[in-house]
Parts: sequence; structure tokens; C-alpha cells
Amino acid sequence: MENVIPWLTLKSVPGVGNLICKRLLDRFETPEAIFAASDDDLLTVEGVTPRLTAAIRGHRLPDRIRQEAGRAEADGYRIIPYSGETYPPLLRQIPDPPPYLYVHGALSPSIKNIALVGSRNATRYGIMATKRLASDLAGLGITVVSGMARGVDTAAHIGALSGGGRTVAILGSGLERVYPAENIRLFHRIAESGAVVSEFRLSSAPEPHHFPIRNRIISGMSLGVVIVEATKRSGSLITARLALEQNREVFAVPGNIHSHKSAGTHSLIKQGAKLVEGARDILEELGHVITIHNAEPRRDRRPMPAHLPPLSEDEQHVFTVLGPDPVHIDELVRRLSMAPGRLSSILLQLELKGVVHQSPGKLFSTDIKNIV
Repeated sequence: MENVIPWLTLKSVPGVGNLICKRLLDRFETPEAIFAASDDDLLTVEGVTPRLTAAIRGHRLPDRIRQEAGRAEADGYRIIPYSGETYPPLLRQIPDPPPYLYVHGALSPSIKNIALVGSRNATRYGIMATKRLASDLAGLGITVVSGMARGVDTAAHIGALSGGGRTVAILGSGLERVYPAENIRLFHRIAESGAVVSEFRLSSAPEPHHFPIRNRIISGMSLGVVIVEATKRSGSLITARLALEQNREVFAVPGNIHSHKSAGTHSLIKQGAKLVEGARDILEELGHVITIHNAEPRRDRRPMPAHLPPLSEDEQHVFTVLGPDPVHIDELVRRLSMAPGRLSSILLQLELKGVVHQSPGKLFSTDIKNIV
């Protein structure tokens, strides 16, 4: 693994943010060359002042950051520097890429990434549309990128996994602070075939200002961004704006014209975002970049509609009390006399297998389209 200490040192210099860091790397290429540069050479970089030059020349890596690097390695996480072979190549193109990424799982150097984002309080239509689209994209060998938030993001990851493909989650917290907490099992499941990524320190909390920052990574490492459901003030529209600024394609899934949760996506379509009804619409727009020999999604990777996939005894026990009408998790706890944590874990496994659907408000029902 490439030595990450020079990268950690560079980012820890007071006053060196992502934008200045990228300008320095464009000029000098490596952290070692930056630290070896003369004051006069450093001052040729836009935004570098004499005060910042002095800070760069005299800086040493703080012990707390060196210790964190050791802790990341001990916990099985990787730190991928900007120059690393698996650092997302498209992300290098944006003005302010992170100089390194914390990774749980494995990144791929492929550029065949599509982001799916949307409302945290998505409708059932939004969840089902997201799962279907993510599964189809994954079945075509496209990596689905999202933010592992509740609602559309979670559905995007679950859909990609059910389609037998790769998915990458970008966190607005550190890898040791999985958010939302109920997605801890999904966090590990994603890492088995894809990756969970963060630019924040391991123990960083999910601060509100972190999420707009992480959104630039979601769009930055993707060829295009699909907005599934969004109100007019949705954070997903920030991702769409960032995508446009980064010269990425923006797509939108149409929704109910009477639902305020579709107002944002319909506004994007009016402004020129490509309307998406299926994976083919995305491929038509990006066919010059993504070559797919078989443009039909591999639907055989989904659970067969005629029967259930294999279920454990616990999964069968929970499944038998569910039906097409949504039931609140508290009611399920009462019916099953089961601890909430254990029940949540089983329900997530059933979601991953495509036989249970979660609606906003912790409501669960059978996923009819997969089991009838």
C-alpha cells in the first residue's frame, strides 16, 4: 500500500483545504515535492500566501493523526491517497477532491458509476422505482453510488445488491460513526462487494454541514446523477447543482404530479434534466462513455417472482407475520416478542433479499412484486 503519511501531513497543514491542496498537487504533483519546494515556487500557486508558505515549510504530522492512521489499518480500513490506483479517476477532475479517502471494502478504478439520490422520506413509489433502477444498472455492470441515508439512498444500495452488482456509499460521517445507525448491517454488506467511503476522520459525527460536502464526492465520482424524489428544497438538489458544476449529467425520475415530493424532480426536468423511466434512458445519454454489450438488465439475478429465496429460520418467523399492508416495527416487536435490535437486523436481511419493503416511518410489508 502506498505511503499515506505525506498525504496526511499535507492535509493537516493549517490553511490547506481541499481546493488549495488540489492547486498545489497540480503544480508539484506529490506532497513530498510540495514540502521540498522553495518559498518562491510555493507562492506561484493561486491562494498560497507567505503565511501559508511558512506553515507548509514548518509543519509536522500531529501525533493524533498518525495514531488514527494506525487505528484505521488495525480496524481493516484503508486510506487511499489521491495518487492511489483505486482512487476514483473522475473525482480527480473536480476542483476540490479530497487528498485521501477512508475506505471500508474496495474501490474500483472504473468510471462506470451512476449516482442515485433522493428524499429521506420517500414514498413507496420512490423506493420501488429506486430499487428497480439500481438493480437494473447493477445488472449491467454499472456501480451505483449513493449516500446511505434513509429513504432513496438506502433503496439504491439495496437495489444494487439485489441486482448482483457493486455499490459505493459516501458517508457524511467517519467510518466509526455509521449514520443512520440502523444501516450498520448494510454498511458491512456494501463493503463485501463494493465500498463505503468517507473523507472525514474515523470518529467524525454526522454533522449537518458534512452532507453538502460529501455530496460533491457522490456527483464527482459519477458520470451522472439521478434524482428520484425531491421536494423543492431537498438536499438532493444540491447534488444536482454540484453535478452540473462538475460537468456531469443530471437525470430525474418523474413522480406523482400531485405530490410535493416530486416537485423538485419535475423542476429539474423542466430545466433540462433527462427524464428517466429505466436504465436504458441513462445508457442512451452516456452511450459514448459506457459501452454495454448487452443493454438488457440481467433480471435473472433478482429473486424469482414465483417463489421465495432461501430464508433462515428467524427470517421465516418474521416473514410469516408480514403482509401487503405496512406494519410498524413496534407492532412487530409486540407480535413476535423479539428485541428491537434483533428484529431490525432480520428485517434488513429480508430487505436485501428483496422480499420485504420498508416505508417511511419504520413501516414494513411484503414486497409483492418479488414474491407473488
